[in-house]
Amino acid sequence: MPRAKSPAPAGLLPELVSYLEGLPEPHILFDRHYRILAANAAYRQAHGGPVPVVGRTCHEVSHHFSVPCDQAGESCPLARARESGQRERVMHLHHTPQGEAYVDIELVPLRDAQGELSYFIEKMAPLRVAHGRPAVEGLIGRAPAFRQMLELVARVGPSGASVLLLGESGTGKELVAHALHEASPRVARPLVVVDCASLTESLFESELFGHERGAFTGAAVARTGLAEAANGGTLFLDEVGDIPLPMQVKLLRLLESGTYRRVGSTELRHTDLRVVSATHRDLRAMVADGRFREDLYHRLGTFPIHVPALRERADDIPLLAAALLARVAPQRRLSLSAAALAHLRQQPFPGNVRELRNVLERASLLCDGAVIELAHVDRALGAGGPVSAVPSPVPRPGSPAPPASEAARAMRPLRELEREALRAGLAAHGGSRADLARTLGISERTLYRKLKALGDGA
Repeated sequence: MPRAKSPAPAGLLPELVSYLEGLPEPHILFDRHYRILAANAAYRQAHGGPVPVVGRTCHEVSHHFSVPCDQAGESCPLARARESGQRERVMHLHHTPQGEAYVDIELVPLRDAQGELSYFIEKMAPLRVAHGRPAVEGLIGRAPAFRQMLELVARVGPSGASVLLLGESGTGKELVAHALHEASPRVARPLVVVDCASLTESLFESELFGHERGAFTGAAVARTGLAEAANGGTLFLDEVGDIPLPMQVKLLRLLESGTYRRVGSTELRHTDLRVVSATHRDLRAMVADGRFREDLYHRLGTFPIHVPALRERADDIPLLAAALLARVAPQRRLSLSAAALAHLRQQPFPGNVRELRNVLERASLLCDGAVIELAHVDRALGAGGPVSAVPSPVPRPGSPAPPASEAARAMRPLRELEREALRAGLAAHGGSRADLARTLGISERTLYRKLKALGDGA
């Protein structure tokens, strides 16, 4: 049975209300006192449920607040529009009949005959790749640093701009790349991941651009490159700071012109792709040190986004812990005691969300009941090895770059700790390399690279 349309309030043009009713996205019209005057079917279905919304305030319906958003710790688009006199856009966490959900809000102010801002139209676009509650997949969080990042994702996602994700290892940069792809018009095409850290110079060119048959020893058949596979979609360059310097100029040519040549071919090929890259390194220091091309850095970093470390969003640990426990032990309905949760919130987590996941998986294996206690968490933390130093943070966009020598000094202690931890893991581990990688919370390819750097073989 079709829902009844919202009645047009007195004094409003029926044409305006009818126009809103026909829009597919949730829209509301409200006055300067936050009172909803009209709501289209999409809004009523998403936010109203069985309770009528017309006549109530927008902050009551969307947030269950008794006061406007800016008086409850949120950024209020109406208050901002009153100051600027123009449209405003914010990211909010809304209550819906299905639970809390992130919503990208765009507000347009309307002037009356006297030129006063009397009415406001609000359009809401759900951000389906992020959650403010535990979820099976996607980005999870509510902390201010997480929400600031998410607002940038929502802004740049629909564009074609290159995005550079800056953050420590284990913060979830690949999940953010997926969110950017999901928010883009390219979502129907593939997201292709290039693990730059695992590729040598010769392999990088062949993997990215492809090769012809006979181009080199072992090239028995022609092969499509990842740049071609990503045609129409998104190319995600993970750990872009590890790209060999000679390959950087060829990558720059691809990004500037969309053209490339397969290894062993003179034919110029074209691909249409959007580039998202990520690194835990200080690229500006690498540029100053001559290890990264400045022109490539500026081409990749059109829109930089800082992905916050877990210690910058410690308030999200309860949400993340609930979601991660459901992922690592889906058959068991595990929870954390208050003491265990408090202890987790005090940890520096240099491995960030990846480390938190490993700790929780170990704790779940040490726990026989349904509640993970402080003792289980303590044992799980102790089994993680000696790496406990907080890594040097990746500078936020706009912050001054430290001298290259200073950056090198800041990174050296962490590398030494990592080497010690890896040697200790090798000495104590009797299983396969796959098991060791799983224990350390890294991929097999990353483990292979680190072992090679240590000189311990593969």
